[in-house]
Formats: sequence, structure tokens, C-alpha cells
Amino acid sequence: MEQIYLAGGCLWGVQEFLKHVPGVSSTEAGRANGATNTTSSDYDGYAECVRVEFDPSQVHIERLVDYLFEIIDPYSVDKQGNDVGKKYRTGVYSTNPTYLERVKQHIAAREDAERIALEILPLTNYVKSDEEHQNRLTLHPADHSYCHLPLDLLYKYKNRS
Repeated sequence: MEQIYLAGGCLWGVQEFLKHVPGVSSTEAGRANGATNTTSSDYDGYAECVRVEFDPSQVHIERLVDYLFEIIDPYSVDKQGNDVGKKYRTGVYSTNPTYLERVKQHIAAREDAERIALEILPLTNYVKSDEEHQNRLTLHPADHSYCHLPLDLLYKYKNRS
């Protein structure tokens, strides 16, 4: 299994969507590239993200980015749905430089590449979110009203994985 970290606004919906994507074996809500190793501090530069563990023989990095693009506005800076602020930026983070290069090439090949606002950076720090944020929409479906993703999109792959 391999890992990549995907940011797409509020992590509740991103995690719920990605956990059903074919080839994804597990997900974990967290914070990427902040300055501290705690979730109890004030905003420290992190992006809300989801750690995605996947089987590269079933889904490749480029396809994971395509899945992410299904649920984000790739042109928006620091905003997804009603969530506004730097912590809601979109991004791809990894400790594997090859993955980052493949994502950059994949984006560059798009006709709209110059408009894409996706941050593609090495993962320098990751902090798992508190338990109350893990699988939030599975455990508390009523919280979907806070999510920027419509239900039909949120569960698009639920019965296919």
C-alpha cells in the first residue's frame, strides 16, 4: 500500500468521498504542512487533508487526482463551498517526490492547467485530526448539512468499491 495526502476543503466530505473510491484501502482525517504537531493550537498554516492509503495496482496517482477534482472547484483559492480560509485550500502532498512530479505532469497536460489552484508540495508535517473528526459523516450523517458536497456525489462510489 502507498500513501498520499489530499486536501479539498472541509475534510469531513473529502474523507467520506475518498473512502469509497476503488483502490483506496483506508483514509484518515488530518492536517498537512502545519508548523506544530498538535491539533489543539491555533491555526498554524496547515491544510485540512485526508491521508489516503491506496493500492497502486488498482488506482494510480493521476486517477486519485481526477477523483479529487470531482469534488473540488480546482480554480478556487482558499475556498470550497461555504468553507473559506487558508486551511481549506486544495492540495496534494506526499513524501514521494515521484508522486508529486506525476501530479504536476498530469495537471500540466490539462487544457485548463494555468487556472488550476492546486498546491502540490512535499509533505513536511502531518497531524492526525482528533477522533471527533474521523469518519464524521459516517458516524454523524446529519452533519452532512455542513458539507459542500451534494449527497449523490458524496456517495457516488459507495457501492462500487
